Amino acid sequence: MVYAGKRKHVLIIVENLPVPFDTRVWQEATALTEAGYKISIICPTGKGYEKKFELLNNITIYRHSLPKEGNRTLGYLIEYSAALFWEFLLSLKIFFKEGFDVIHACNPPDNIVLIGAFYKLFGKKFVFDHHDINPELYIAKFNKKDFFYKLLLLFEKLTFKFADVSIATNESYKEIAVNRGKMPPDKVFVVRSGPDLNRLKIQPPNKTIKRNKKYMVGYVGVIGKQEGIDYLLEAAKYIKEVKARNDIFFGIVGGGPYLEEAKRKCKDYGLDEIFEFTGRVSDEKMLEYLNTADICVNPDEYNEMNDKSTMNKILEYMALGKPIVQFDLKEGRYSAQEASLYAQNNNSIDLAEKILFLLDNKELREQMGEYGKNRIYQELKWDKTKLNLIQVYDFLFCFS
Repeated sequence: MVYAGKRKHVLIIVENLPVPFDTRVWQEATALTEAGYKISIICPTGKGYEKKFELLNNITIYRHSLPKEGNRTLGYLIEYSAALFWEFLLSLKIFFKEGFDVIHACNPPDNIVLIGAFYKLFGKKFVFDHHDINPELYIAKFNKKDFFYKLLLLFEKLTFKFADVSIATNESYKEIAVNRGKMPPDKVFVVRSGPDLNRLKIQPPNKTIKRNKKYMVGYVGVIGKQEGIDYLLEAAKYIKEVKARNDIFFGIVGGGPYLEEAKRKCKDYGLDEIFEFTGRVSDEKMLEYLNTADICVNPDEYNEMNDKSTMNKILEYMALGKPIVQFDLKEGRYSAQEASLYAQNNNSIDLAEKILFLLDNKELREQMGEYGKNRIYQELKWDKTKLNLIQVYDFLFCFS
């Protein structure tokens, strides 16, 4: 239910990915539009999303350029500062052009609170959409607690302080909002990133992708160091050299700051024949690869960040009926349950053994794939989880 008077205008700000490529943000924007809200989005440009202004599905999208994606502290500092500048400039443009009622900030980074706090001076609401726990993410990337780590804690504290409501992607994030962020529990809503089944379609495999190999292991996601691609490369090396298996192809879909380094290691390990890094591709190409895979993997290493985070790739694998191998992470296990095998944390050899065991057991693969698909359809699909998002805005405008 929306406010009974003038249609409320929500300004969503996201820095991590362009929209609609950022599937969670696009699903949220579409759901709110369907519920009667007017939606504008500020986001960066990206491959395939170069237009600075676009109107899609009655949603206005304002995009800005960014420096090259950072992989070091200074790079992130430059990137986030540039993003904040353009976000504020574009927000002023929208404010004076048509006005808005809510700033809906999707992190990372948490410095978007500076924009939200500014507009609260004019009576605007501030919603924090908590996608990543940035202090833990910083440790995962740089393995230190220095000045920048403390700065991230400060921005996180300020974000929760100024937020009228906070959206958590899972119960672990809600716990952080309540315990570390001191948010009242009734102002923290769990909105899981359920897959959109209109987007994730099961289709016949394209066997030419496999390079004449019997089996294919699929992966989709960001290629960053903390995503554990090194573990997958080490597992593939073990499979090829120690287990003498040359019947498995690895299709890696996605881009990110670690992509070139991962390609270099792949070549050094002598895995070019059985590995392909596609880079960032369209949804159609991504679905072609995942539907061809016999199993899918999530090699995210065990750390505080990954243990508490829900990975969209897991839910996408399940929606397509794919059995999974991953490390034993708290939220990963909650999502997949019996749709996954769980390797010993950060153990590439056990990861390899679990991959081989699953590939060599077709009946088990089929059982796990069916379980995962049913769990998505019955509990975790976006058509169900988006109802919690509507509750957030009902609460925000004092309706229930």
